[in-house]
Amino acid sequence: MSFPDTVPELKARMPELRGRLLANQPIGEFTWFRVGGPAQAFFMPEDENDLAYFLRNLPGETPVTVIGAGSNMIVRDGGVAGVVIRLGRGFNDVKVEDHRITAGTAILDVMVARAAQPAGIAGLAFLSGIPGTIGGALRMNGGAYGGETKDVLVETQGVDRQGNLRKFTNREMGFSYRHCGVSEDVIFTAAVLQGRAGAPEEIAAEMATIKKKREASQPRNRTGGSTFKNPPGHSAWNLVDDAGCRGLTVGGAQVSELHSNFLINLGGATAADIEILGETVRERVKAHSGVELEWEIKRVGVKR
Repeated sequence: MSFPDTVPELKARMPELRGRLLANQPIGEFTWFRVGGPAQAFFMPEDENDLAYFLRNLPGETPVTVIGAGSNMIVRDGGVAGVVIRLGRGFNDVKVEDHRITAGTAILDVMVARAAQPAGIAGLAFLSGIPGTIGGALRMNGGAYGGETKDVLVETQGVDRQGNLRKFTNREMGFSYRHCGVSEDVIFTAAVLQGRAGAPEEIAAEMATIKKKREASQPRNRTGGSTFKNPPGHSAWNLVDDAGCRGLTVGGAQVSELHSNFLINLGGATAADIEILGETVRERVKAHSGVELEWEIKRVGVKR
């Protein structure tokens, strides 16, 4: 499937644009599941000013979808209408100062943890267990192994749909479990994270323990990380197990045998296979336990 080509019109509106703007770009390749259709227009801004210029001149009715590492996302087979924005090289700087780190939102969480370790900044090692970018951690209040983004964020900055530069304190982020209260219209571009003094060797040992636990308990296939949020008082994987869904398959998609809150692409799955499998699991859990699981994985685009 392909969309009408809107790129020439967009480029005509934005003669000073510096980033790459492509029509009908396949974007499944940018996700961990490796499935899904194209973006009608795919934009990779050079830097924050380029992003602001683009958004300021983008028609207000054009939908905007932001993707990062694609580790917690299903792109549906019909693709994504409007514009898909992916931040890249201009948003992956890391600056270490005292016990704080300022990081661009395109950088992987694990790379921030690795920058903190030799600098003796404790409190950020949990980021090494989150398979995504700082931008995703901000939007989802990403957490793992006893830490959450809300615990370490000082402030963040971003660009809103009108191209205005914005800043938000931790309180203004409106964090809750796997949720951020800032409008989806804001694209985060950088964050300041606060750690504390620590011994580099102890931080390295903590990160090694996290890595060992991840490798022992999580599948390494094409996956999207944790599929469902943990309902209050429950573990999602336990509910999935109790409903008899471990190993369940739909087409080329399977509930992981290693960790039943992970869906995996066995090699030939479509986005529809993965989403139908997830909905089947939700139905079975609801019927078995009465608990309604909520998707943690973000699903974008249109079904074919």
